[in-house]
Amino acid sequence: MVIVIFVLVLWYGGLFFQSFFLHRYAAHQVFTMSKTTERITFILTWIFQGSSYLSAYGYGIMHRMHHAYTDTEKDPHSPAYDDNMFAMMWKTKTIYQDINQQRITVDSRFTKNVPQWKSFDRFASSRFSRLLWMSLYVLFFALFVTAWWQWLLLPITFLMAPIHGVIINWFGHIYGYVNFKMKNTSKNIFRFDFLMMGEGYHNNHHKFASRANFGYKWYEIDITYLIIKVLDALHIIKLKPIAIKK
Repeated sequence: MVIVIFVLVLWYGGLFFQSFFLHRYAAHQVFTMSKTTERITFILTWIFQGSSYLSAYGYGIMHRMHHAYTDTEKDPHSPAYDDNMFAMMWKTKTIYQDINQQRITVDSRFTKNVPQWKSFDRFASSRFSRLLWMSLYVLFFALFVTAWWQWLLLPITFLMAPIHGVIINWFGHIYGYVNFKMKNTSKNIFRFDFLMMGEGYHNNHHKFASRANFGYKWYEIDITYLIIKVLDALHIIKLKPIAIKK
């Protein structure tokens, strides 16, 4: 039971910071925060994503490219141009690393105001950091595993962020329903997104990319947005007012 709880904490903790910090803050900047809060959030993202830590800079730029080039050859991750999910994940990884290590030229419209903490990212993305987290996960499992099948959950802890990514960027363009007909294949995976904390409302998000709430219909509850509203009420962050055109 301890192992299952541990994996769930990593799943939802890592997912929250990916959605809250990397996606809605770094890529879309739907709210603002102080520099101190931003640095704290960098560290919390590293703690919860662990061995699969993603930098706000690389993620933010790549996600902006995804919106600009959705379902075209320039899309960093599109099922329309990759044979399978593993090929898409590998291409995504390569583009992400090229951006982070500045091996490719990126249009300035994709880099504007994207948060970056170079020294911390070098450490958090290093082989040492990733191996350290993986070792800690193995140690935790060794101490608390009570049944053989629980070891099958260990690879999920190693690759949490890529698993989150493939659910949205692969399945979110293949399976589900649409609220808005668009010139791309984005879909809402769930009516109530209990698994991806609002990220599963992918069709809604492609329609209203600058909207903090990814839910649109009354039953599309965006759990991450509810937390954002609380943080805004506590003045930890400040939501930007966005006028949504129907």
